[in-house]
Amino acid sequence: MANITPVFIPGLLCTEWLFHGQADIASGTAVFADTRQHDTITGMAEAALAQTSGQLVPIGLSMGGYVALEMARLAPARISAMALFSTNCRQDNDAQRAYRKQAIKLAQQDGFRGVTRQFLGKFLSPRALADTALVDGVLAMAADIGCVTFARQQHAILGRRAQHDTLASLNVPLSIVCGINDTLTPPALSQEMADLAPHADLRLLPNVGHLSTLEAAEACRDALVDLMARL
Repeated sequence: MANITPVFIPGLLCTEWLFHGQADIASGTAVFADTRQHDTITGMAEAALAQTSGQLVPIGLSMGGYVALEMARLAPARISAMALFSTNCRQDNDAQRAYRKQAIKLAQQDGFRGVTRQFLGKFLSPRALADTALVDGVLAMAADIGCVTFARQQHAILGRRAQHDTLASLNVPLSIVCGINDTLTPPALSQEMADLAPHADLRLLPNVGHLSTLEAAEACRDALVDLMARL
């Protein structure tokens, strides 16, 4: 691990806190990708690749997974392993694109706090919604990201490419984790990725929603520990 850098990549509306239950696996060698400055997934991926030299283990959730896959597409020789949490390899369909555009519009017209509260039921399972500390943490992340960056991230997601070919050519250890109760990226999409990738370890977590690294911090940490052991 001395010459391999884990790169944690947050999802939409998320900060480094998204991975506070897993970041210790890297013993201080990990970096966190900046997903706030670019309005394309490619731009985010290029910035993440430029943060450090040498071999990498991209670790992304949702939008962070899109960035991780784009990193692998751009620089396959630098990828030693990868972890994909609560994500998929497809482009948005028409309904999803319309939803994202409406979310941007609502944030601009009605105030950002209303949009983030609207998202809570999509981000978290019913059980997690009853966890006041967890809900407060998610809202704090969203407030930290803010309306302008939220719109920038949504535009990036709208313009992302499909990554089926990237997964099929990913000849390194891959961990894929998804909550059974994830309505934004249902488990079938994780199964699709696992079927494409030659060396995938798929883990589906019961009673867990979209923000899997927060709802099931230990299970997600275990998946990363096992991934690193495969290097």
